[in-house]
Amino acid sequence: MVASYPHRGFAMPGRLKLWVLVLPFLAGFVALGGIGVYRYVDNYWLYRGFAPPRDAAWVTQHGRQESIKVVSPALGGRSQQVVVYLPPGYDANSSRRFPVVYLLHGFPGRPLAFLETVRAGVLVDELVGARKMQPVILVMPYGSTGTFEDKEWANGVHVGQGWETFVARDVVSAIDTRYRTIPSAAGRALAGLSEGGYGALNIGFHHPGTFAVLESWSGYMRAADIPSIFDHKQSLLTYNSPNAYLPKVAAALRRHGVYVWFYTGTKDEFRKQNVAFDHLLTRYRIPHTFFVVGGGHTWAAWRDNAVAALEAAASRLALG
Repeated sequence: MVASYPHRGFAMPGRLKLWVLVLPFLAGFVALGGIGVYRYVDNYWLYRGFAPPRDAAWVTQHGRQESIKVVSPALGGRSQQVVVYLPPGYDANSSRRFPVVYLLHGFPGRPLAFLETVRAGVLVDELVGARKMQPVILVMPYGSTGTFEDKEWANGVHVGQGWETFVARDVVSAIDTRYRTIPSAAGRALAGLSEGGYGALNIGFHHPGTFAVLESWSGYMRAADIPSIFDHKQSLLTYNSPNAYLPKVAAALRRHGVYVWFYTGTKDEFRKQNVAFDHLLTRYRIPHTFFVVGGGHTWAAWRDNAVAALEAAASRLALG
């Protein structure tokens, strides 16, 4: 039977009417909530909970960011992203050349983390503006085929997996060709955080005449036995472990005047490796600076020590 309402025509029961009115608002609220969650997660992935990077108000000259592609024979002809940060003053003087600081990300990671989380571009602008550091070009290659694909910045056992050679040969050559760099070891530093710190040491030790400064931010010195990269081959693990390879390359490092700068945290899982590496560098008379900071293997440590890292690199590179 169909209900009838003779005096009012058709009318909804009160509860149904309430839901008809409320449902659009609930749907909108849920949609906005989903957008909010997405934005929060996206913001955290970009900035790791820190505020978005911005130059201080007093900074009058700003650097600029651009992204290029480097076709790498070492990676089987793969076209790989490289993010570049040109310092304040780069465009003002077409005859001036600049030293380069290469920055290797960790795992999982991406090049923009140095600009968005570590604030490296902001720091360059501010340090150069305050005349505390000479202007340097920052170069941040992407060291993987995907965010969660671990390559260790090493030359793997398979064809087209030459990630070390990609950095030391293909990226360096592309940057020297495209930008006004100081195209020698005296004008290059290689640094990185976590896995990138390991990569900086490993690549630098294998190419002692390519980079004058090597920096490891909470890195490690012993290769991880990852089958897809090293295939459990002890010879490759030894060759790709800076602590084990140091005795073989120490004379070359001293001859080329390579300087090593590195730190670890009091609660970092790799602290013992770093302490032992410090002793080893002293034993083989490699110029270096090592210190321990409070905390663990965190973005806070890398942000807090980024000024010191950039100043240490720039102060030991040839003047532009």
